[in-house]
Amino acid sequence: MDKIVALYARISTADKGQDPEMQLRELREYCGRRGMIVGAEYVDIGVSGSKESRPQLNRMMTDATAGLLSAVVVWKFDRFARSTSHLLKALESFQKIHVDFISLTEGIDTGTPMGKMIFTVLGAMGELERSLLIERVRAGMRNAAAKGSKIGRPPIAVDMSRLAELKSAGYSHTRCAKMLGVDRCVLRRVEAA
Repeated sequence: MDKIVALYARISTADKGQDPEMQLRELREYCGRRGMIVGAEYVDIGVSGSKESRPQLNRMMTDATAGLLSAVVVWKFDRFARSTSHLLKALESFQKIHVDFISLTEGIDTGTPMGKMIFTVLGAMGELERSLLIERVRAGMRNAAAKGSKIGRPPIAVDMSRLAELKSAGYSHTRCAKMLGVDRCVLRRVEAA
């Protein structure tokens, strides 16, 4: 079976105007200009880049491990991974099985020594940016709490006497939650308190 170039695209959410087709269109054009034949496209929708396990990413990694891919092309490296450790693990896996990784926006091609070095540095910068964002969010939450704002989800009231009645009537935990109009996790938290 011939090896093929694969495109990988990811969007975090589909409800905020994000469209993976924007990434894919540019990737197809890039491959076409370089005479690369695109044999597969893998698209994860509504999945965070911080998750190392994603349906289409996992499928692509399986295909790469099976020797079906010669290169993986992404629009931007953060579409593939957000942590340096995930990037480097994937890069090491690709190197072992002789699969190149190409990031269009950053102009990185791990088939070259310079591409390998730049990829590592950019991965570290992406992780730093994410860590800084998390710290800014936490600082904002601390500031809001210091000003008296309540942080987190509002408490959910559960009618404990009704819950006791339902349990004594033999209803399952799931059924009790449904009848009370709350999530099972809420019932567990209330019962543990």
